[in-house]
Amino acid sequence: MRLIIIGCGLIGSKRAAAAAGHEIVAVCDPDSGRRERLARQTSARAIADWREAIGIDADAVVIATPHDQLAQIALAAVEAGRHVLVEKPAGRRPAEVAPLVAAAKQRRRIVKVGFNHRFHPAIARAKALADEGHIGSLLFVRGRYGHGGRIGYEKEWRFQPEISGGGELIDQGSHLIDLSRWFLGELTLAYGAVPTYFWQAPVEDNCFLALTGAEQRMAWLHASWTEWKNLFVFEIMGRDGKLTIEGLGGSYGTERLTLHRMLPQMGPPETTTWEFPSPDRSFTDEFENFVAAVEGRAKAVGDIDDAYANLAIIQAVYDRAQS
Repeated sequence: MRLIIIGCGLIGSKRAAAAAGHEIVAVCDPDSGRRERLARQTSARAIADWREAIGIDADAVVIATPHDQLAQIALAAVEAGRHVLVEKPAGRRPAEVAPLVAAAKQRRRIVKVGFNHRFHPAIARAKALADEGHIGSLLFVRGRYGHGGRIGYEKEWRFQPEISGGGELIDQGSHLIDLSRWFLGELTLAYGAVPTYFWQAPVEDNCFLALTGAEQRMAWLHASWTEWKNLFVFEIMGRDGKLTIEGLGGSYGTERLTLHRMLPQMGPPETTTWEFPSPDRSFTDEFENFVAAVEGRAKAVGDIDDAYANLAIIQAVYDRAQS
């Protein structure tokens, strides 16, 4: 495909690397240093204004900007006839994303959202095992995700609600919500809290959620910017066993999946563990899914409808906190 990359920071650079083998015709960022650097790496044209970039002939646009620009740029790209891979959460509120949902359907364009955690090997393997019935019918999930920030973290754009749309809930919390919906199906908010414990900022640095679904299924979730030691743990409980995912590589520790299968006599379960120490392929595998969806060979795993449902839960938490 011929691609345009909008947003040349860390994630935009990762998205460009994941698109190896495709032609990147333009990269766009208002920061000249970032766009020129990625232009050199990709042999693409460097552009400052995203409106100009979208006017270039291409098959798809990859958008990796701060949250306040995601929905606006994605909508313009779809209306220009492009397929879109847009970073999560795709916007700050459901109302901001609703026109994009409608445009994608009307113009029959693929709008894939960057829920790359679905493509981490331990998580993808766990989903396959659950779908194959290895732990029986699903009961609930528990998820914890967090890091400790860095010096000056409270001065970055994620702490500015007019740009980010919120704090840790819309940041790492959105990944936990997405994974919970992927395993359990549609969920609604039963309880949510968004306290600020440490960082002096107008957004939350922790979020605590209880989500409920069909057949009394539940998700218990906690995302934190005060974890200090980076952490990712996601557990899927079934009637006949349990799946535990730990780590995401790098500072989060080796990615590991453990299957605990209940024995007929109960007691200690039969345990199998897989480790995935290789470099993070989630962005590459996600881009391959995007290409397959554009070509009609597969369904986009994590699309704009998933993003809208995710944001509806996030909006419900913020609304409840304000009231």
